[in-house]
Amino acid sequence: MASILDIVQIASILFSIVFLLATFIKARKKAGNRLPYPPGPKGLPLLGNLFDFPTSNPWEAYCDWGKIYNSDILYGSALGNQVLILNNRDDADELLEKRSQWYSGRPHIPIVELMGWNFNVGLMDYGENWRYHRKICHQTFHQDAAKFYHPIQTRKVHQMLGELLLAPDEFEGHGKMLSIGILMATMYGYDVKSLDDPFIEVAERGQRLGNGLLVPGATLLNVIPILCRIPPLASTQKLAAQVRELTEAMQKLPMDFARRAVRAGTANTSLVASFLEKQESGPAAEREERALEMIAATVYSGKRGVTIAATKTFFYAMTIDPEIQRKAQAEIDSVVGSDRLPEYNDRHSLPVTEAIYREILRWRPPGPLGVPHLTTQDDVYKGYFIPKGTAVFTNIWAMTRDEMKYPDGSKFRPERFLREDGRLNDDDRVLAYGFGRRVCVGKHVASATLWLLIASVLATFDITQAKDESGKEVEIESGYTDGMISQKKPFKCSITPRSTKARQLAEELRISQ
Repeated sequence: MASILDIVQIASILFSIVFLLATFIKARKKAGNRLPYPPGPKGLPLLGNLFDFPTSNPWEAYCDWGKIYNSDILYGSALGNQVLILNNRDDADELLEKRSQWYSGRPHIPIVELMGWNFNVGLMDYGENWRYHRKICHQTFHQDAAKFYHPIQTRKVHQMLGELLLAPDEFEGHGKMLSIGILMATMYGYDVKSLDDPFIEVAERGQRLGNGLLVPGATLLNVIPILCRIPPLASTQKLAAQVRELTEAMQKLPMDFARRAVRAGTANTSLVASFLEKQESGPAAEREERALEMIAATVYSGKRGVTIAATKTFFYAMTIDPEIQRKAQAEIDSVVGSDRLPEYNDRHSLPVTEAIYREILRWRPPGPLGVPHLTTQDDVYKGYFIPKGTAVFTNIWAMTRDEMKYPDGSKFRPERFLREDGRLNDDDRVLAYGFGRRVCVGKHVASATLWLLIASVLATFDITQAKDESGKEVEIESGYTDGMISQKKPFKCSITPRSTKARQLAEELRISQ
């Protein structure tokens, strides 16, 4: 006699076959009298390009596709899911900026809902609810409003300098602590003391488990949504339920902390505390509070990985390019001096430091493919048909390696952002922050954090290659991790105070924390 599990598995297969046949028939009917899709690999019946889509370093693979099919616009499909890849910035601007009303959706990913990640504003589909949250985000994080967080960012960066002096070999951990610490402080007024903090452990565990379910091929639930309606596909749904529990705790614990602090009159300056202190009663206020809770959790869960990745790239880049490091340090010395650390008001007077910031996010964008957009209606572009419901990926990796705009794009060269007279050129758009109506609303806060980190570390420390016991320089592998967020793989470098005065500054900061 067949077990319940056997029956469920058989039912899953039957449902899958029916779903695929229905999708295939629908696609064939629709293909009647239309323009061609953009170029791409020829797919198989029913399965489409299921076995063509790359599962590792896809941004590089799509660059290769562009050469093979002689096109910057690429198309593929798998099990009825349609995908458009844009390798060129002009195409991305035309579709995602100029036609943003049709290209601002988000693909529905079934596992996201099962894990409770639909709180994430960045993953919300385009519509009234998203616009409501987006309006609050804009009011909270626009360029002038971002200055509200400068004191917190400054304090946390200075704290990191003290930690680098004490334990320079642990620079990766210090960078992670900086990213998490700033976000928890700015959103909730919570001062993280260590990465072992219970608040952090809950969030990190949920993110780690959840990200595993978003990896291509991790679960059929992402490509065959009907399977979500079948009684427990044991392992996947059990894991998703575990992630949901952790996600709910990640949102609840810091919010409860902020509420208690406001009631007790001990709240530190933060987004949530600022709202709660002036909150009024009524349905509108309740809706806004829930929106703030979701926005704060989105910022914490979605942005820390980006800052961590960019911080690792900064240390790596300075290690392999000592010349540009020396130029930036000389600039900082001439503008700031040695008696204080760089401040935000110095930013416009430090073009070399600014060029390093821009080049870090160009050379190694933390999210090489960005977050996919979704078309909300059929469209035609350059003679190609782009159907409604197509996931659109911006290959930022390819765009930032366009040889016409960035010669030797695979090399770290901050001077590409400088004119011959040493001033910055007008290439100030950071593609890593996204496109159109889905551009990162927190980009001004993120930019301020990364810039101050770069300027402060360069003012205080020399970053060089580590040496082994015999005094020989340790070679650094150039590898980066795969996934939605790409980070530099672990490496060693030497971080030492630039001078006695720099050591004193860092020591004073460490003691004062």
